[in-house]
Amino acid sequence: MAKSIGSIKEALAEVQSKEEYLQFMEEYKNDDRSGVIALVNKAKKAVDAIDKEIKRTELLKKYEYEYEKFGYVCGIDEVGRGPFAGPVVACAVILPSNSQILYLNDSKKLSEKKREELYDIIMKEAVAVGIGMRDAGRIDEINILQATYEAMRDAIANLKVKPDVLLNDAVTIPGVDIKQVPIIKGDAKSVSIAAASIVAKVTRDRMMVEYDKKYPGFDFASNKGYGTQKHIDALKEQGPTPIHRKSFIGNFI
Repeated sequence: MAKSIGSIKEALAEVQSKEEYLQFMEEYKNDDRSGVIALVNKAKKAVDAIDKEIKRTELLKKYEYEYEKFGYVCGIDEVGRGPFAGPVVACAVILPSNSQILYLNDSKKLSEKKREELYDIIMKEAVAVGIGMRDAGRIDEINILQATYEAMRDAIANLKVKPDVLLNDAVTIPGVDIKQVPIIKGDAKSVSIAAASIVAKVTRDRMMVEYDKKYPGFDFASNKGYGTQKHIDALKEQGPTPIHRKSFIGNFI
């Protein structure tokens, strides 16, 4: 007895990989019911989308392929240079040379759900991940750029494997004796930098959600410390918290 279209639809909803989509298409290719034909066509579109993403990801490996002859290639990025509150967080990621992680991109171009999914995959598959950060006090003390450089140096130092080449998002980090390749908009041009961007973003966002519980009223869980109107209004009403950057909020207090 043929499976119901409803059960076949449920089976398709559970499919995740290209191989599973192809198996689904093979299993139901001879079913001439219009509903099943539509589901097979849906699976084919999913395969086409995956193939397109594979090609896009391969293009993002240009710098990794160019510099892999030197050894371990590490992507570096940071998040949190612009907010009024919270730390600046840097991340360094070394992906395996045969990495097949799809959907890597500038973290700002991804949904929160997709960032969280990719974070788990990156943390599981990466050769090494290093995190560095500097708090508001340090940012006020030495300025945001120098604090960012310190966070980046810590991220590199916290890798369990020493990289041979650093692919940086736009900057050259002073005080680092490793070959550096600054790439403008690197988080959209390199899988390694994109991975670092995602891990840094998820790490910082999770911190700001916790700060929201500690310092209610500023809407940190939503604005992540950036200067939204609700954040500015709370600053004027309540004054700054210990995680606010005094050098950033002089116009509001």
